[in-house]
Amino acid sequence: MWPNSDETQELLKNAEGGNADAVEALMDRHRTSIQQLVRMRMDRAIAQRVDASDVVQDVLLEASQRLDEFIGAGKMPFHLWLRQLAKDRIIDMHRRHRGAQRRSVDREQSMVGPAAGDQSSLDLAAQLMDQELTPAAENMRRELEQTFLSALSQLNEDDREIIVMRHYEHLANTDVAQALGISQASAGMKHLRALRKLRAILGDGSSSGDGDA
Repeated sequence: MWPNSDETQELLKNAEGGNADAVEALMDRHRTSIQQLVRMRMDRAIAQRVDASDVVQDVLLEASQRLDEFIGAGKMPFHLWLRQLAKDRIIDMHRRHRGAQRRSVDREQSMVGPAAGDQSSLDLAAQLMDQELTPAAENMRRELEQTFLSALSQLNEDDREIIVMRHYEHLANTDVAQALGISQASAGMKHLRALRKLRAILGDGSSSGDGDA
């Protein structure tokens, strides 16, 4: 989901020297990743009111304005810093809209079905379930998606988050550990436990040792 880190580091070096073109290129190459993150994490009801592209633009603008601050701190990879800016903005947006227009937004939510074109849910479901059992027909694909989303919603917030981070954002275990402020060993165990819980809900109780590297 995130661009090649070597190219990102080169752009950061150039941006540090005040190269405006490097800053623009840096933001542009992460735009698609931020779009995917925002669309996946936005509340569907609020998405009816707020254009995700506007949120993406706000995140990239903030990142551009605070880039020197990030370079000076040097505490985390650029993509982790960028995703944190996006998550903070989404949380703030949800808080503002839920607080000011809770009733109207909740009424609209009841009219909104599963996120349209949510291919990420189907992709993740295919990864976690038997590939040979993935339906080809559209109606069966929708049924699979609903089953997966229902199972995911039954996990607690921490388990859902680590599943999304590893399988949707494709973050490495080292990135997850740094983003959550825990050790790599703890991040690996949390991921394994979350996978086991999800598979149990989906009807596949077999354990798995993958994904802990």
